[in-house]
Amino acid sequence: MRRKLVTFFRPLLRGLPFQGRETGKDETSALLPKRNEVDIFCPSNAKSLTPHPTGEGETGSPRKQAISRHVLQPFHHSLDSLSTCVKYLNFFWNMVFFMAGLLILGIGIWGLFHKESLASERITYLGSDPMLFFVLAGLVASTVSLLGCLGALFENTRLLKLLKGGIILFVTVEVLGAIILFSLRHHIKASLRDSLMVAVLRYQDDADLQFIMNEIQSGLQCCGVESYQDWKTNLYFNCSSPGVQACGVPYSCCLDPLENGTILNSQCGFGTLGLEEVVAQNIIYLGGCVPQLSRWLDNHAGAISSYFVFLIVTEVGSLLLASKLLADIAFARTLY
Repeated sequence: MRRKLVTFFRPLLRGLPFQGRETGKDETSALLPKRNEVDIFCPSNAKSLTPHPTGEGETGSPRKQAISRHVLQPFHHSLDSLSTCVKYLNFFWNMVFFMAGLLILGIGIWGLFHKESLASERITYLGSDPMLFFVLAGLVASTVSLLGCLGALFENTRLLKLLKGGIILFVTVEVLGAIILFSLRHHIKASLRDSLMVAVLRYQDDADLQFIMNEIQSGLQCCGVESYQDWKTNLYFNCSSPGVQACGVPYSCCLDPLENGTILNSQCGFGTLGLEEVVAQNIIYLGGCVPQLSRWLDNHAGAISSYFVFLIVTEVGSLLLASKLLADIAFARTLY
């Protein structure tokens, strides 16, 4: 009878869903803890009992992997749009000053080589060469501006602080220099008169003084220190001199030193010291350079002051840009 019942129900039992299901070592097993269940008797085994399908430890979860990647990322700060504009404005601002400094440096180097001031026989007079001022000024200006360009481009706070220090030093020196020049203007005028007289006496002996004197006389349209008669103190232009330059003045004193507008006539002033003023005034300038320079300074005092103020404002603007960029970088770093 039992065999008949088994034979009758076997096909029905095979069609049920729980047939063929294996109750292996899975989470439904009563002898094993569930996947997210902690072993209360041995908490240290909780990690080992938890399966890791990916073959990784705790860092296998996406959240823990994200935290791990965030910790291992290098430090980086990003500036907002306004700070980025300040950054590149600072860069281009300093780039303009860098190019200007290179131009001044190039002029100074060209002047030194053109006058052969670096030659062995003239190297001892290099300290008194006016072109050395252009070299030093251009070198300092281009170096400080380059620090500003690199500091702004790479957001380097040390370079930006060096830029600020250099600008503060420049502004301080310029303001103090302007105050000293204004307070000692009468003494400077006397010193200028003495310096021009030295240039007249050593006109043929010093190429630098000759160049400066020619530029002053042709630019201000003057001749000599107080008048054209000052050239009689020169050994070569004195009327008692046996040379061809006797009773003459440099070509820069002439009203029209160019013949036919193209060729420089270096002898246009020869013999003018022996002429009457009525005749000489048709050939050379009779007024001295000191009175002419005083009149030029009085007429252009406003323009000189405006240029000085513009220079100070420009440097202060560069200082403010560098300070703003430093503050933005410091604020961005506090966010990370």
